[in-house]
Amino acid sequence: MTAPTITLNDGVQIPQLGLGVWQVPPEETASVVLTALQAGYRHIDTAAGYGNEAGVGDALHASGIAREDVFITTKLANGEHGRDKTLAAFDASLAKLSVDYLDLYLIHWPQQADDYVETWRAFEEIKASGRVRSIGVSNFQKTHLRKLLDETGTVPSVNQVEVHPYLVQEDLRAFNAEHGIATEAWSPLAQKLNLIEDPVVTGIAADLGRTPAQVVIRWHLQQGNIVIPKSVTPERIRSNHDVTGFELTAEQVAALSGLDRAERTGPDPDVFG
Repeated sequence: MTAPTITLNDGVQIPQLGLGVWQVPPEETASVVLTALQAGYRHIDTAAGYGNEAGVGDALHASGIAREDVFITTKLANGEHGRDKTLAAFDASLAKLSVDYLDLYLIHWPQQADDYVETWRAFEEIKASGRVRSIGVSNFQKTHLRKLLDETGTVPSVNQVEVHPYLVQEDLRAFNAEHGIATEAWSPLAQKLNLIEDPVVTGIAADLGRTPAQVVIRWHLQQGNIVIPKSVTPERIRSNHDVTGFELTAEQVAALSGLDRAERTGPDPDVFG
């Protein structure tokens, strides 16, 4: 089955459903990503800070799938802000992934102590060179985004932030949409918060004959989010991709959104870094 796609503000198409590899051990990454590619995933999200870019590259080459058919995202490590460090870090990521271009490159965190505007200008340079198709940010709040919009001429294509039914982020997602920035959800299943054990989620799953994780992923897709669930279990990797054969009703979507309690699994971007 093929995941739906979203067209970004620069015309690039991104599969709306991908595999995230945060906390996947480097020695397991190639096997996990290869399983995902064989299951039909065509979007893999990694980061320099995860330490497993090489495994993603190994899986891509082992899969036999054409490079242009797999959407690859990685992110700038927090200690590499600034023009020169950013350009060198990008080259290092390409080398580890064993590819000659990226589909999407993200500033991982705004890192208030550093000049992320200078870093963003380096991203603009990289895009102009043709070695990345789209550039974006991760964990940027409205204040961070406004600074970029006010001081540079390039709107991010993506803002990857923590989103799930316990942290709906309606205000930030609306700001993203207003400015043509796609919202991508990390920690989409809020596993640390046991979201998939919530009675509302399990009740909807029982009614539909689906897994709780499938229900939450479907909620993301119907919200318009790009979503990158992470798993290392082959059965769950395949199950999480099998979400195109059903839809949630408007009432089910509202019930899931109604679980919002502004609870995070990760750091608050306003204070982190």
